[in-house]
Amino acid sequence: MGNRCTLHETETAVVKNHGKKSRAKKKAQRTGASHASAAAGTLHTHTPLPDMTALGKLPYAAGRELDTELAARLVAACRTACKPCQKSLAQKLRTEQRPTLAALAGAVYGELAGIGPGAFASATSRLWAPLARAVNAGEGDGGAALAAVEAMEDAAASDLLEDALDHWAMGTPLPADLVDKLMAAPPRQRPADPMDAFREAGIKVVTLDDLDLGDVDTYALAPAYGVMLMRTSTPDGQEMPMLLLYPEEEAAGIEDLEARTDWEHWGLHGMPDMDPRWRVRARISDRSLQGLVHVDADGADDIELWRAAESVSVPDDWWDLLDRVQHILVVGPVAEPEAPGAMEAAGDAGELLAVVARVSFR
Repeated sequence: MGNRCTLHETETAVVKNHGKKSRAKKKAQRTGASHASAAAGTLHTHTPLPDMTALGKLPYAAGRELDTELAARLVAACRTACKPCQKSLAQKLRTEQRPTLAALAGAVYGELAGIGPGAFASATSRLWAPLARAVNAGEGDGGAALAAVEAMEDAAASDLLEDALDHWAMGTPLPADLVDKLMAAPPRQRPADPMDAFREAGIKVVTLDDLDLGDVDTYALAPAYGVMLMRTSTPDGQEMPMLLLYPEEEAAGIEDLEARTDWEHWGLHGMPDMDPRWRVRARISDRSLQGLVHVDADGADDIELWRAAESVSVPDDWWDLLDRVQHILVVGPVAEPEAPGAMEAAGDAGELLAVVARVSFR
């Protein structure tokens, strides 16, 4: 990015007097100013300071107190390209104010702000952004988004903050009505039910939800898929496990997946969004995959795309990768998955859907 905030530069200023150095260190810790500025008594002020008070009302803070003054000074430092202040303020926010970091990033990467993680965002931001969008769409709570930020190692938190500050540095405003919009945002809608046309014509439609199914296994009534184990690499070169879906009957395919999921069309470039409600279930006792499901807001299965007919242990190296990454790229459908170039051809034709799912170990 042309105005990318630098957060990892080496500090070269030296304060020789020990007493002065100690006082400067305490002042820098208290204010977040650069060590050199604190030592010289010339704390930088970058104007105008953006009004960040609305950050405290966003759900990403999950009820925690935010340091909106620190956030305002950091954003102002980025907009004026003051690298010493960027470094010191960013370090203070990253190490002491993870809730403020989550709110800063959430205001950018939520759908209502109109900005999503692009090709230049880090892998951390691309994986975290769907949590923010879920909050904005009414499908998640800010506590999960904050917990993910607080669990990040320092390098990952730095990547998320740097990506968010790239947008703030370019003048991304915090809309005055963003809080109201967040609270009034309707849930994201799934694709339209194809039976709606019959209902509108006055034809009575009886669905599985209208019937007392008793012990009927609804999975057996849905189009069936098989899976193939694969692996891929993320745009930043990290190895990642992959699950390729292929149809096992005529009704299974792109139209069925479009109707039953909200996965994005994927052309094998970049990475699709991560949706924590899609789960690949893995059993630790025999190192096998058990199924691919979507869970509702209460954690109950509401879509089941694949269920293992028998338990088969996956290769050790693939399981170790799954255990390390704990997310998996799910792609499909590909009619002939073993045919050379079949997946690439499906992607070029726009007939490939994908999502990054969580792995649920049992």
